[in-house]
Amino acid sequence: MQAAIFKETGTPLVVERVADPTPGAGDVIVAVERAGICGSDLHVTRHGMVPPGTVLGHEFAGKIVALGEGVSSHWRIGDRVTALPIHACHECDACNMQLPALCSAIQFAGTTLQWQGAYAEFIAVRENMLQRIPSGVSIDEGGMIEPLAVAHHTVELAHIAKGEAVLVIGAGPIGAAVTLFARLAGAGPVIVSEHSAERRALALELGATAVIDPGTEDVAQRFGTLAGRSPQIVFECVGVPGLLQEAIRLAGVRGRVVVAGVCLSEDRIMPLVGLSKEVSLQFTQCYTEDDFAKVIDLVARGEAQVTPLHTSTIGFAQLPTMFEALRTPSGQCKVLIDPSLG
Repeated sequence: MQAAIFKETGTPLVVERVADPTPGAGDVIVAVERAGICGSDLHVTRHGMVPPGTVLGHEFAGKIVALGEGVSSHWRIGDRVTALPIHACHECDACNMQLPALCSAIQFAGTTLQWQGAYAEFIAVRENMLQRIPSGVSIDEGGMIEPLAVAHHTVELAHIAKGEAVLVIGAGPIGAAVTLFARLAGAGPVIVSEHSAERRALALELGATAVIDPGTEDVAQRFGTLAGRSPQIVFECVGVPGLLQEAIRLAGVRGRVVVAGVCLSEDRIMPLVGLSKEVSLQFTQCYTEDDFAKVIDLVARGEAQVTPLHTSTIGFAQLPTMFEALRTPSGQCKVLIDPSLG
């Protein structure tokens, strides 16, 4: 099969032919019809956090083409599926709490040689992580379920009450989807701070009540003018040093800061700023199976209109160049790979 391979930090992905995966006991093989490029893929390759030879990609949708020994009759060849890209130990405290994404020995598809990812024509998936894609969900929407589940989980952990004032920092794929789910959860106003004009427009399309350009406007002052108060909830969806402190500063009295941005370097905060307002700080990691199921249902019923998130579809030939281009801020949101395009 064709696959895009990470060779080493500082060099583009290489598309080449590798052996097709074979299903182990309890596995299925999925023919990838869409795979998403995630910001975390960019981060782990920049920082050398995956071994050479890795096939990246943990956001995907496709059809089952092979079943391993012991796979339930619930699944058949031809079924349209996505999956949680999680391989957990099923023995630690997190697994015992039904939180496999917090497993102490977790392996993510697309970050290890043992479980190669979806920048390929085929991917091996554990049966217990499969999620069915119903007829009401397009294959493009199916390819975005994983990042949508991240955003849904982020909003769930905020415990939004109807009418609460929300600030979303960053309108990349996760911030944009957080905006959508915050509105569906009853928040209002939902105001998005984002440098990119294209992404500010996207946030409005997804339900933001207003947007702020932090490069030209004072975010705290502008939010207060728009909302009539300070944010009760701040979602930090960027993940660069300094924004955690900024989120705490912007939060109102007894506000909640929910951190979805993945910052891979050391950061510093001034605790007194949070102490003076009794700000709560909540970190969020991935999702649960329930998040996947709820997102699929919301998309299938038409309640979550997620099409605006999808900004480009490419084939393998374009992938190395697009992957590197996404390291520079742009108006792109969710770029999907279609292996059939070659």
